[in-house]
Amino acid sequence: MLALACAMAGCGGPGSSRPAVGAAAKREALGQQRDPIGARGRTLGLARVVIRPGVKLPLHRHEGTQVAYVERGTLTYTVVGGGVEVMRGPSDAHAVKVRRIRAGETATITPGQWLVEEEGDVHRAANRGRTPVVVLLASLLRTGAPPTTPVAGPAGR
Repeated sequence: MLALACAMAGCGGPGSSRPAVGAAAKREALGQQRDPIGARGRTLGLARVVIRPGVKLPLHRHEGTQVAYVERGTLTYTVVGGGVEVMRGPSDAHAVKVRRIRAGETATITPGQWLVEEEGDVHRAANRGRTPVVVLLASLLRTGAPPTTPVAGPAGR
């Protein structure tokens, strides 16, 4: 989800920890495994993204599944195609559904909340606050795919 600003600014791919020079968002790759058991042709990755105040990430999607956990700040999240459920709490115990964001809807994601994005979920995000937004990302993407795939057209502007 949030790696798009970094990808557009020239950051490295899923395995890169190279920050974008002067970028509005910084993506730091924390770990990865190519071809994990049960997911041949995919790369499992873990990253941290920091989005500065005032930054708007363009419309995009992912070539796989991604879990995004907001650690700090408030993220404004808009779904254009598909839909995502916003959850809170430990995923291995009793996670609670906070809301579902459907196509055409915008909602805020606050610290401790997380969501799962699938390939068909087309979305954008923004930091409308005064402090950086920090998001932890776990992704299972097609090996060689960029962290995000921009979506062109009138809705992508």
